[in-house]
Amino acid sequence: MARRGVPHVPMRPLWRCRACGAPWPCQPARLALLAEYRHDRPALLVYLGTVLAEAATQLAPLHWNETPGGLRERFVGWARAGDGRMFHVNHEPGADIHHTDPFAVPAGQRSPARRLRGRLATPVTLWTAPGPAGLTVSSTLVAEGEPDRLLGLIDPESELWAAVEASGRFAVAPLGPAHRQLADRFAGLFPSPGGLFATDDWTDTEYGPVPSDAGGWTGCRLDSAREYGWALLVEATIVAVELVEESEPLLHYRGRYREITGGGAT
Repeated sequence: MARRGVPHVPMRPLWRCRACGAPWPCQPARLALLAEYRHDRPALLVYLGTVLAEAATQLAPLHWNETPGGLRERFVGWARAGDGRMFHVNHEPGADIHHTDPFAVPAGQRSPARRLRGRLATPVTLWTAPGPAGLTVSSTLVAEGEPDRLLGLIDPESELWAAVEASGRFAVAPLGPAHRQLADRFAGLFPSPGGLFATDDWTDTEYGPVPSDAGGWTGCRLDSAREYGWALLVEATIVAVELVEESEPLLHYRGRYREITGGGAT
């Protein structure tokens, strides 16, 4: 029961997030679910109850060491407050966002590899494809050669991958500090009434729409893709490059967006 509107979908039958490897629903998945069901919270509990029953059935033969009560808390309990009310992110209009993550995995339980990955600052990019479809990606690498290549790790169940697979091409645009909200929207962490491309200014290209205020973009032809860890490793040939102007990058470091300043990242 993969939900196309929610990133970080579970990898069955282990029920771990395909994107981050944490037990599903992980922190990004919970935030995305709360955003998707913000107008219909009872439907959220129905959906969570359905996947709980499916997960319990699939995990039982694996002798999973999680109790039924633990599974219930993991899949459903987080969506309710301690007194039985449904949990809301920032339920008071105008209230401040919490400085701590209510869904964060305790430090002692985090994967060492995931902690290492978090300490590697990476550029935030937007991948788009004809359709249109798009996804925020922070695992993008350019390899110079003849021809020049581009590689990236993306969610294999994302709408972006379906569009890339169908068209055989996609565009990649590096994002800047002004694109924080856009990055969250295409990561599924911020509401997008009217669709992902309903706001902001876009420039249409044959590879996919790109933000008009981006410092540049590249058009890529899909060469191959294969499962790599819990993600999909996409390999492509760079066909076109448009660089508008020198611009500061938006970075992702230890779960947060950072910017480069005169004294370093902030």
